[in-house]
Amino acid sequence: MRLLDEQYMRAPFYGSRKMAEWLRTKGFEVNRKRVSRLMAVMGIEAVYPKPKLSQPGEGHKIYPYLLSEVEVKRANQVWSTDITYIRMRQGFVYLGSARK
Repeated sequence: MRLLDEQYMRAPFYGSRKMAEWLRTKGFEVNRKRVSRLMAVMGIEAVYPKPKLSQPGEGHKIYPYLLSEVEVKRANQVWSTDITYIRMRQGFVYLGSARK
């Protein structure tokens, strides 16, 4: 399971088939069903675009883009933020960054 987790962190787009293939190159005799079950136990799944991803959920309020009419003319006039989750041995830490 440790190897699955490490490979998942390197290639989160690997599904059970690709993960089983990778484990076989490392000398483990596993089949896709076993890898699929282990991935489910670990709560991991391949990252890929899901169907109807860009459609809003039922009852979702659509907020207006407030900067559509704003012309950015100087530094520090408009900012945005981003939060990144970084995996550690005992959980995650959050790295926040601001962009101008």
